[in-house]
Amino acid sequence: QVQFVESGGGLVQPGDSLRLSCAASGFTFSGAFMEWYRQAPGKERELVATISSTGSSTNYADSVKGRFTISRDNAKNTVYLQINSLKPEDTAVYYCHANRVFWGQGIQVTVSS
Repeated sequence: QVQFVESGGGLVQPGDSLRLSCAASGFTFSGAFMEWYRQAPGKERELVATISSTGSSTNYADSVKGRFTISRDNAKNTVYLQINSLKPEDTAVYYCHANRVFWGQGIQVTVSS
């Protein structure tokens, strides 16, 4: 079955950096379109970044452009989200999403001084 292992979240201070990882199994990862979403408390889930199956094409929400970088390693069946210059408003549960069908379990990122 489809499984995800998300890691790299936690409590950080404003200005810090994090790299989220989402290791996938149970489907052909190398052919999968991958996305990262986030959901802040009391808000709707928001798409933040997408990456094509080969990694050649990426897209970002305007709110994160310049600070977030999505990447993937198809040999490791893993998609990453590098987050720099973290802000309190980045506090959310971050989810990986495969082929617009499968969801990871989510990982908490909290930005607070």
